[in-house]
Amino acid sequence: MGAVEQVLNQHQHTPQVAVRRTPFSGPICWSRDSLRPEDGLIRLDSAARRELDAIVEILRANPLSTALLSPDEFEMQACRAMMARASEVLTQGVGFVIIDRLPMEHYSRDEARAVYWLLSQLVSRPVAQSWDGKLIYDVRDFGRAPGNGVRPDVTNAEQNFHTDNSYNLSPPDYVALLCMQTAKEGGVSSIVSFYSVYNAMLARHPELVERLFAAYLFDRQREHAPSDPKVLSHPLFEYDAQSERLVCRLSHRHVVNGYRMAGEAFDPLGLRALETLEAVMMEPQWAREFFFEPGQIQIVDNIRCGHRRTGFVDHPEDDRKRHLVRLWLRDRGRRFYNG
Repeated sequence: MGAVEQVLNQHQHTPQVAVRRTPFSGPICWSRDSLRPEDGLIRLDSAARRELDAIVEILRANPLSTALLSPDEFEMQACRAMMARASEVLTQGVGFVIIDRLPMEHYSRDEARAVYWLLSQLVSRPVAQSWDGKLIYDVRDFGRAPGNGVRPDVTNAEQNFHTDNSYNLSPPDYVALLCMQTAKEGGVSSIVSFYSVYNAMLARHPELVERLFAAYLFDRQREHAPSDPKVLSHPLFEYDAQSERLVCRLSHRHVVNGYRMAGEAFDPLGLRALETLEAVMMEPQWAREFFFEPGQIQIVDNIRCGHRRTGFVDHPEDDRKRHLVRLWLRDRGRRFYNG
């Protein structure tokens, strides 16, 4: 039996799993109108700024590869306190933070990347974002259409709400983005709470909820060893009754491509559940929208929240093109792409 055939065999024999039948509550269950402007916003205070300025001065005199930098080697007491507040918001609050902001007018892009790398480590450990082990990932439009082997994040195409790396074995717990440069037009970012969306599905479409806990096929985007299967099978939602935690792994695009690549037809209930979930997520009342500004850092709980951006048009000059720097953060497993 080949690798894909093994996945399909497992896919067709999904065991019974726990399904959450009651709505969630708490700070993670927010909507656009329930959020206050300051929710999730953490400002870079003067003490943290002084520490970062001192680090930049040290790095100017002592260059070192960014991936080798550790917070333990620098004085970062104020930054540690700031990122501890960020971690609390991520785990106990609304599930996202926007750190406002690094002084891009005083730092070079490499210097901003370095202090961003250090700050992110105070939340969790950076891990590989591709099978070949890339730790720091530039999100830019390279002029290709999204598809198998072409991630949407290297295009200017509009995205669906999704979790990063939903199509592989060990998704990150958190996704961090540093804005270096904005687009000429578009590229509006949005965040949604899957817990709020799940509550809406329970209230309006209870007959579809159980199917979301059964397996779907995902296109793995060619991010795997040559002998590994090109598709993966797992549910969109998994529920841990002991911790009362909903684990979400979603990507409409990669599910549709997964079935196409495997030559498998959607079961009618599975397709209806997927499309209904997608439609609910796209209702305007659930999303927090914002324009990323240079120097801002966004960190999102990749288990409980989804994110997307609209399509965009870039400036013609290369140094003015939209440019974000992404990190995946995860303490579970090893730093390999597959954990």
